[in-house]
Amino acid sequence: MGRRLLAAAALLGMVAAGSGLSAAEALAAKAAAIVVDARTGQVLIDQDADAITHPASLTKMMTLYLTFDALEDGRLTLDQQLPVSSWAEGMTPTKLGLRAGQSLKVETAILGLVTKSANDAAVVLAEALGGTESRFAEMMTRKARELGMRHTVYRNASGLPNMEQVTTARDYALLSRALMRDHAKYYPYFSRRNFVYGGRTLPNHNHLMSRYEGMDGIKTGYTVASGFNLAASAVRDGRRLVGVVLGGKSAVSRDNKMAALLDEAFGRPNRGRDDEAVMASLDTSRSDAIDGEGDDDDDEEPVTKAKPVRVSLQTAAVPVAVPAAPVREEKATRGGSTHWGVQVGAFSSKAAGNKAVSQAVKQAPFLLRTAKASVVEAKAGKETIYRARLTGLDEKDARKACAVLTKHGHHCVAVSPGERADASRRRSG
Repeated sequence: MGRRLLAAAALLGMVAAGSGLSAAEALAAKAAAIVVDARTGQVLIDQDADAITHPASLTKMMTLYLTFDALEDGRLTLDQQLPVSSWAEGMTPTKLGLRAGQSLKVETAILGLVTKSANDAAVVLAEALGGTESRFAEMMTRKARELGMRHTVYRNASGLPNMEQVTTARDYALLSRALMRDHAKYYPYFSRRNFVYGGRTLPNHNHLMSRYEGMDGIKTGYTVASGFNLAASAVRDGRRLVGVVLGGKSAVSRDNKMAALLDEAFGRPNRGRDDEAVMASLDTSRSDAIDGEGDDDDDEEPVTKAKPVRVSLQTAAVPVAVPAAPVREEKATRGGSTHWGVQVGAFSSKAAGNKAVSQAVKQAPFLLRTAKASVVEAKAGKETIYRARLTGLDEKDARKACAVLTKHGHHCVAVSPGERADASRRRSG
């Protein structure tokens, strides 16, 4: 054990040298964040973005990058069946529960990584491409250097704890952009809210994607050494940003920080958002989670028993990104108890809005059985968008419906009577 710690310290010392950190500082560095323009790479926010820390399951982004490389050059096909080894079976959760001697389709492995963050599926891909996971990790590190990730070292394909596996927020912003630039064809996989495997519906760990307007990926991660990590991308008014937050104290505080940073970078201050109240009520000073047993990536999460929401691999199917209207806490006026509603997204076409409304009713039929469907045309800058809403609810049912829909992978915000009136005045004006 002593030799391993010394080796890890030496490695971190070499990595830290390039960033001006001592080995001790590198070992201590955790919290970091960065937001960049996805097209130009311009850094918009930098909060200790070169601090050395651990990627956790963000590691799987590189595993997927190399998988997409192999798909592009014909070494793999999406329908190809890959063997499951005893090494893959022995991975700790989160995992699909694969057994040695089974086979796993490449596309299923991809979906297992982007939604469930399955460690066994990551090893299946690694062994198919590298022969062994350790050789694949060497391939990952070489690719990191090719992409300009100067401070990243990989030792496994999953992100499970390894003190020698290190990275920075800046490096992961580079990798996020590389995935979009080099593998745009496959990037929509990161938008999948869930998928079915073995008769179970497995939800995506990236819960912020369900509540931050315009976010369509990328990946979460957690170990004790890393804290709660998130690489994310969002589009608003035709502009795409990439954000990376490393070392969060909890999944919720990490998500809230990402939302606030993206709001700031988009130039839209965080006014009146529901998550301000959430942040105020949370104790984010520590996390009681341990490796493999947290509430995020490298853990087991409760299985959602719901039909999967199918997401097309066509980027045009991603809703137009517009800021959601702030939800004000207002009491309904007398006689106006059923003047609340829910908004289930904003889209580039009326047909897409109608489809979203239909899906929402199927997911929460009891709460929405009497609601009135409404797809409202609005302007967002020069763009025309269509807000998909269900109205005629009281406040309690509106908030309950949103809780159910969010759990099942839908975007949803409760809309108060005051907001509906404001929207009507804006349209008539």
